[in-house]
Amino acid sequence: MSAETDAAERYFSSIAAALGGLEVFMRDDRSPLYRHGIVARIVAEYLTRLEKSFSCWRNRLGFQETFRISRAESGYPVFQNLLELENDRRQADQRLANIPAPDELRAEMADFILRRKEFPKALQKSMAERLYLEDVKSEETFGPFSLSETVKVSVNPKSGLPYYLVHWAAFDGAANLPVVYMVTVEDSTEAMVRQLVIKDGKLNEKVDIPLPVEGLLNPELAHKFDDFTEKNSAYSLAPMTIAVNLDRDFETLHPKQLRRVVLGPFYTAGITENNSTVSEVLAKVRKPENAWLLTWTIQEVYSKGEKPGRKGLFSSEKTTQEFFINTDDLEATRQGVSSYENHALVPHEAYQALYAAGEVQKVFSGYKVHILSNGQVISDV
Repeated sequence: MSAETDAAERYFSSIAAALGGLEVFMRDDRSPLYRHGIVARIVAEYLTRLEKSFSCWRNRLGFQETFRISRAESGYPVFQNLLELENDRRQADQRLANIPAPDELRAEMADFILRRKEFPKALQKSMAERLYLEDVKSEETFGPFSLSETVKVSVNPKSGLPYYLVHWAAFDGAANLPVVYMVTVEDSTEAMVRQLVIKDGKLNEKVDIPLPVEGLLNPELAHKFDDFTEKNSAYSLAPMTIAVNLDRDFETLHPKQLRRVVLGPFYTAGITENNSTVSEVLAKVRKPENAWLLTWTIQEVYSKGEKPGRKGLFSSEKTTQEFFINTDDLEATRQGVSSYENHALVPHEAYQALYAAGEVQKVFSGYKVHILSNGQVISDV
């Protein structure tokens, strides 16, 4: 096995273990994140897509030897890999039609070995490509941009307006990071209020809403909302900026809370170079499959009140949200958020190595640490 192949195997094994561990944490109702129940479930869905993407990329190496990751920054694959995955999905049926069926390929491989007494590399690549294409078209991967879904509908008893919980995701091409967005938004569109809210200020149970609903529940605004989310999903945009833009761009949508979950960076020994201290310590971990560290950040912006709109003869102003920024916290101010949480997931052996090196405080300062041990996640260490 070449050094490049060995490094690729270690990388894919490490990221698979990290995402699998994070999914265990997200789906565990005992985890501290589960106080946000639905938030954890939404993120877990996108983790499943990410895991599928990495499984496909791993298979792709069987016939395509180029695969680049952002070694010095995010530790994730570069954006080009996502575009190639999307392109392969679209062309899968066409390309499969030109590759012999698996049984036919196996027969050709056996015949080649018997006649030539050597391994049929070209046929093996054809088999690898067929298996990859069948895989890539079978389930949803984490794409460059995932359209929004409405997953919850209720009525705010104070305002009497319906509100939705909507989520979407993007893979930021500049930072090479997967980001998941969730917004709770009230809708004052007259037609939606009339349809969804009954006289006592409760949700009209007679309206059948087959959740999850693709896109924003309001059909009048669904296309515009999708355009907005696609243009406002960059990691470089502060959550505050996105919330203000949403509030400004939609007359009858009133964002009450916006969450962004940034799934990374990812660190793995001997491959990523995004933190010298972490890299040095992880290099000392005995088992390469345990020499990794995954971090994620949950950012939140919420409205602390509203500035009432006014309607005049010659001009009018819409109701606008007054978003809270925690100016007592310099980091919250820098990020443009009301609050944030930094999390880190690390295998038990890697945590022990960091502890033995006296680096735990330095590496995990400001982080909530979660340790993966024997398929379980231990928090609050």
